[in-house]
Amino acid sequence: MSTNQSGLYDPYVSRGEGAAGAGPQSADRTRKLNEEIDDVVLQMKDNLKKTSERGERLDDLQDKTDALATQANGFRRGANRVRKQMWWKDMKMRMCIIVGIIILLIVIIAPSVYAAKHH
Repeated sequence: MSTNQSGLYDPYVSRGEGAAGAGPQSADRTRKLNEEIDDVVLQMKDNLKKTSERGERLDDLQDKTDALATQANGFRRGANRVRKQMWWKDMKMRMCIIVGIIILLIVIIAPSVYAAKHH
């Protein structure tokens, strides 16, 4: 095995091996590096947890979006049905008015035409 001359953490070099690895200074450096590694691991676990929660929220949002799209389609179909019903109701009313006017004209004009022919 080789000694760690650069001062960086090397998992392949044992703690008491070589000139750079001897003494309390090396143990302090190793402890600090282990603390930094632990901090990074905790941060990564936290990031993974947040990513997982975000994925769950995105799934919930996708489900809500799908439900809203389904409701919107149902609403559009219902609105079209109501619009057609109202159109037919309006047409029926117009036809009734037109038939009423025609009957009224026949009632008014027919007797005068009949009277004019017989005099």
